[in-house]
Amino acid sequence: MQDRAERKLIESAMKAPYLALEEEQDLAKRWYRKHDQQALHQLTVAHMRLVIAMAARFRNFGLPVADLIQEGHIGLLEAAARFDPERGVRFSTYATWWIRASMQDYVLRNWSIVRGGTSSAQKALFFKFRRLRAKLQKSMGTSSEIHEEAARLLGVSPADVAMMDARLSGPDLSLNAPMRDEGDASAERMEFIPSDDDPIDETVEHMIDGERRALWLTDALDVLDKRELKIIRERRLSDEGATLEALGTALGISKERVRQIESRAIEKLRSVLAREHPALAGGAV
Repeated sequence: MQDRAERKLIESAMKAPYLALEEEQDLAKRWYRKHDQQALHQLTVAHMRLVIAMAARFRNFGLPVADLIQEGHIGLLEAAARFDPERGVRFSTYATWWIRASMQDYVLRNWSIVRGGTSSAQKALFFKFRRLRAKLQKSMGTSSEIHEEAARLLGVSPADVAMMDARLSGPDLSLNAPMRDEGDASAERMEFIPSDDDPIDETVEHMIDGERRALWLTDALDVLDKRELKIIRERRLSDEGATLEALGTALGISKERVRQIESRAIEKLRSVLAREHPALAGGAV
């Protein structure tokens, strides 16, 4: 269905009449000065063969030709919107740049899920290196020689060329793709990606240790009196952490007195933990 629609579009474009210079200028002026939609339609239809010819140049990137033509048509409309017929330039000459730019942006957006070609130098490298690499491979043996020469010709660094070579050498791979080469069709690539997280046994061990220490500390809090417990809870065991001044106001004492009570309470806790659980004594609160 898509191939039939594509063929119909191409046939229609190829049947469109060529425009003589005077006719092209007349249509361009009608659109430029009066926003005549019929003039715009005639101007763009007559240049759709240019869009199709340009799309054929990008066919090797593996993207649907119909989509390339559609993107090129967008570039053609952009050219028409910006074209000034008073400058004496043929519309096809002016439109070529916009059509190519629109298709290049489409290729860069869709060729890979990894965003690339964000600078002018990188775009030039992306679209020129493949053809240049094929030419250099005939006279140079090693990849490093090819990268050095391509970098010199394209005005970029050898590292950029090497990175682009790696990108162009293989397609994107799904992390859910089965690892058939590993002899297990049920295993996916995702399962072989190294994790930065701790091993599960260590994670569980740390969780259990944390819960155990929290229980030890809760038991140790019983040695504190009411005021000491309030200060420790609000100063050390609260997410917000009350200030000495705020606690002093609440308790009707100076902030220095709060600090003294806090220090005494911490020493009490350390003493209990050192006696009951020596491993935790150094980090009571």
